[in-house]
Amino acid sequence: MSDCCNNGACGAIRTDKPIKTIDAKAYIKPVAGIFFLLLGIGLDFFNVAFFTAPVAFFYFAILYIIVGKEVLTKAVQLLFSGNIYNEFTLMSVATLGAFAIDSYAEGVAVMLFYIIGELFQERAVSQAKQSIQALLSIQVEEVRVLRHGVITVVHPKEVALGETVSIRAGENVALDGILISPVATLNTAALTGESKPDTKYTGEPVYAGSINLERPIDITVTSVYSNTKLSKILQLVQEAVAKKAKTELLISRLAKIYTPIVFWLAVALVVLPFFFLGVDYHFSDWFERALIFLVISCPCALVISIPLGYFGGIGAASHHGILFKGSNYLDRITRVDTVVMDKTGTLSKGVFDVQKVVVLAEGIEQDTMLALLSALESHSSHPIAKAITRYAPSALNAVDIEEISGCGMRGIVESTEVLAGNKKLLDTFHVTYDTAHLDTDTTVILIALDKRFVGYITIADTLKDDAHAAIDALRQLPHINTIMMLSGDKQSVVDSVATTLGIDTAIGELLPEAKFAEVERLQAKGHIVAFVGDGINDAPVITFSDVGIAMGGLGSDAAIETADVVIQTDQPSKIATAVAIGDATKTVIWQNIALAFGVKIAVLIAGAFGMATMWEAVIADVGVAVAAIMNSARIGTMNFSTKDS
Repeated sequence: MSDCCNNGACGAIRTDKPIKTIDAKAYIKPVAGIFFLLLGIGLDFFNVAFFTAPVAFFYFAILYIIVGKEVLTKAVQLLFSGNIYNEFTLMSVATLGAFAIDSYAEGVAVMLFYIIGELFQERAVSQAKQSIQALLSIQVEEVRVLRHGVITVVHPKEVALGETVSIRAGENVALDGILISPVATLNTAALTGESKPDTKYTGEPVYAGSINLERPIDITVTSVYSNTKLSKILQLVQEAVAKKAKTELLISRLAKIYTPIVFWLAVALVVLPFFFLGVDYHFSDWFERALIFLVISCPCALVISIPLGYFGGIGAASHHGILFKGSNYLDRITRVDTVVMDKTGTLSKGVFDVQKVVVLAEGIEQDTMLALLSALESHSSHPIAKAITRYAPSALNAVDIEEISGCGMRGIVESTEVLAGNKKLLDTFHVTYDTAHLDTDTTVILIALDKRFVGYITIADTLKDDAHAAIDALRQLPHINTIMMLSGDKQSVVDSVATTLGIDTAIGELLPEAKFAEVERLQAKGHIVAFVGDGINDAPVITFSDVGIAMGGLGSDAAIETADVVIQTDQPSKIATAVAIGDATKTVIWQNIALAFGVKIAVLIAGAFGMATMWEAVIADVGVAVAAIMNSARIGTMNFSTKDS
């Protein structure tokens, strides 16, 4: 608890500090303290002859100094710095006051149980940090790079784009790259939360943070160290808990007001009865009540358990491959009532294959049409473009290329103007075309050469394995009322997917600005909207939505950087998991608030009227703090697997 109010108010739990491990030595003082406290209480209870004043006083005083030295020292330091109202001062005044009224055992007990509560806190914080700190620990300090035929060991920051890096079996991948070796088996759990090994083949991407499991591999570096997905995730993790949720900020503000109020109420509890009771006033009785009041009023349970609760939620999400960029988003996701999703790369795999090639114009050969089309599409990173170039590689060159968002591409190949995209593209360039084939449930790429419609190809995408489970899991969440899908794909394809999955509303053929407008319309009606996407074209609406969620594996850097929540596993079923973790965190935090205020108010009233002793005060303070801390730590052990695929 000593970390929670060093400046008089609670701060966020830091992730940039190493995990504080608790070894056996840390338990020696509290265990020995309990033994000697019980021994002293026993000697006093049985009226052992030698255990009288001043022996009893010195016995408990020595025990008190040994147990409470750190707290007393901290209280003195804060007093000299001008910080009077803090938990250390409250504890010191209350326990020293207990000695002043000859309640030696009670004074030692308050300080001892405070120390025990601190151990519980440190253990809970340590456990909550494990998932996130495991990610922070996978940074690599040395890599082997091939330069001029010689392997040179350097720091990853010194490796340039295009260089070849060799990774031995069992080593972490330090940089993003393309696999040169025939095959690689990788553990991507640190990035995705999935323990199942991921097999990659020549030409496929390999990301920093993966672990090479079986054999030495070589990769061609595609991102400098500062731009790797791992570096960006690490930066997000470092910043995540710095963004406090409203409840957390409220408690921090209240702590600054609450502490001086209870301090002066305790003073009033000693002074004011003198003016009303006259000869019946006994200073020792009211002084004891004031001390009890101070012990009970210590806000430890609130100021540490609430930030710890949010940190536990972020840690639990990280364990499931979900990154919340701040505890405020844990709060916000619990208010979402409408989930809007993109289709390609979110609900579908985004891995397309050419299904059919149709030539409709006379004098045009299929191979010629495909060669011109592939040359144009080779300049795009879109999954559909990759499917086309994979199906029909071309040696031709394209120039004057223009990628029109939500429509398609235009360029010049071998002096021929090539248009490839949807009917919006052809309408834009005033190309007439036959609409008879456009009712298919597959994605259709229309092709025009020199403003002449010559044919089309059909592209098929498949749904992700857990797409059905994702929608079913969202249906089970009580505050999710509407599930929508917004896509740039043709309406017939979007309708087919929506019918298959049971999505409420699906709108296709949308440009990025139309998606933005649709989410804006929902918000204007009072809906709290979470938008889930993966592409660059989704970045604006991800930013604008109440909770922006990005697919972190296949997703673009723009989508990931603008999102509030990143799903590293690319599984849409994790959307419901993220919401469930937010709900669980909110529940635990409000349980802590109700527990702390409920018990403290009851015992405060009892103490003010002389119906509570120092022992009840100890239980109300330290006991409630320990219970709240343990309740917060429980978030990290909850089972959310029913929401996963």
